[in-house]
Amino acid sequence: MTTQTILRPDLQLIADWVAPSSRVLDLGCGEGELLAWLQQHKQVNGYGVDFDVNNVVSCVKAGVNAIQGDLEAGLAEFEDQRFEHVVLSQTIQAMQHTEEILLEMLRVGREAIVTFPNFGYWQNRWQIMQGHMPVSDDMPYQWYNTPNIHWCMLGDFENLCAKNHIRVLERVVMAHGRRVSFLPNLRGSLAFYRVGRD
Repeated sequence: MTTQTILRPDLQLIADWVAPSSRVLDLGCGEGELLAWLQQHKQVNGYGVDFDVNNVVSCVKAGVNAIQGDLEAGLAEFEDQRFEHVVLSQTIQAMQHTEEILLEMLRVGREAIVTFPNFGYWQNRWQIMQGHMPVSDDMPYQWYNTPNIHWCMLGDFENLCAKNHIRVLERVVMAHGRRVSFLPNLRGSLAFYRVGRD
């Protein structure tokens, strides 16, 4: 993998929220595209965690610090408040212990950045009305092979935050790489949240 100068719109939005020279933990980091860009362009001190050992090898080859780990087991290897930003991009809906990982993110980091496909998006609703589970660019799996087990909408995630005394610092909703402000739960396919402790 080579370090790209242009990120996908969803990763660029996350990168825009990350402060220069900060400490960043990317959970479910994949091949390390985001961290590689942040290291090159914002001089962050970044670490990645991914379950797939091949992704970890790709990260290391790209100069990104990464370890193989199961997020479901928690983040016990990281001490409290070690990072300024902890990122979980399009992964929370695939986790068994959704609430626990969110709390762990805010234990090891001052802020958490969470993104997920918005199940309330109008095209998802339309496919359900037609009698089948949604399949889209943001949710590219069939019902029988999807890793996604916890679908939610904007209000669902915000209720989870409120229950755990987590403050929403910023919310952005996108569709096709562009921000959506009018009727975001209906017109937005991807949700982005920057959250912190109350």
